[in-house]
Amino acid sequence: MQAFRIETTGAEPRLCNLDIPEPGPGQIRVAIKACGLNFADLLMQKGTYQDTPPAPFTQGMEIAGIVDSCGPDVTHLNPGDRIAIYSGQGGLAEYGVFEAARAIPMPDSMSFENAAAIQIAYGTGHMALDHRAQLQPGETLLVTGAAGGVGLTAVEIGKLMGATVIAQARGSEKLEVARKAGADHLIDSSEDLRMRVKELGGADVVYDAIGGDVFKAAFRATNPEGRLVPIGFAGGEVPQIPANHLLVKNLTVIGFYIGGYLNFRPEIVQKSFQTLFQWHTEGRIKPHISHMFPLTEAARGLQMLRDRTATGKVVITI
Repeated sequence: MQAFRIETTGAEPRLCNLDIPEPGPGQIRVAIKACGLNFADLLMQKGTYQDTPPAPFTQGMEIAGIVDSCGPDVTHLNPGDRIAIYSGQGGLAEYGVFEAARAIPMPDSMSFENAAAIQIAYGTGHMALDHRAQLQPGETLLVTGAAGGVGLTAVEIGKLMGATVIAQARGSEKLEVARKAGADHLIDSSEDLRMRVKELGGADVVYDAIGGDVFKAAFRATNPEGRLVPIGFAGGEVPQIPANHLLVKNLTVIGFYIGGYLNFRPEIVQKSFQTLFQWHTEGRIKPHISHMFPLTEAARGLQMLRDRTATGKVVITI
């Protein structure tokens, strides 16, 4: 089988030919049909992601496919079942072996591409805003990097939860994508973010994927008792948070990393994904897949994330 692998940390990943793996106890082998790409995949190439596996390993964090074989002790799944898995690695391959407990049955109406696109982007937005920030109807949500794969879903989920959504992104094309996802107000990255958000009444919840000066501006535009959720640092700088300002404005900065829940409260992830799959079935959400490439062009898809030219999710079809 073919697999897109990192053989040495820091080296460029490449397509390799590997033996098809066999599932062990509690595992399933999946014929992978689609894999979503994420900014974390780029960090793994450099070895800077918090959950980077030891090299060599196959990239690809979220997959959808068909159960091909079941290992011993697996009784709730059968060959032929359509499933999705937040795997963390191993998705950019024709086959993969994964823990059966992580598999979620896919609705018949859901495509493999949509199932691969929903898990991390929508799961991150849903768990961050619902479970962690406890966003309430009528509050104002500021989403930075709002046209990216994770930011765009936060816009959509924020609207579903009854918030007024302010979207910040770069350029009219990306802002139009955010508007179509439900954003009530649009701010170009060339504008003064703090001033514009203040003019709109300030933010009660901030969902920030950029970091650096963008986070600092959003921090200063947050209302008293506001909550800030730093999701990522696509701008390259991890912001330093002034604790005295937290005190004065009664602000809360909330740590959130969806992968961590797989280790200490996996049931929260499962519950979130089940909610999202139900929303998809009801037509309430639809993944924003801006580009699809075959496995042979996985590097091209990752380059789009590196250049920040994607206006939604990038999915590799297999």
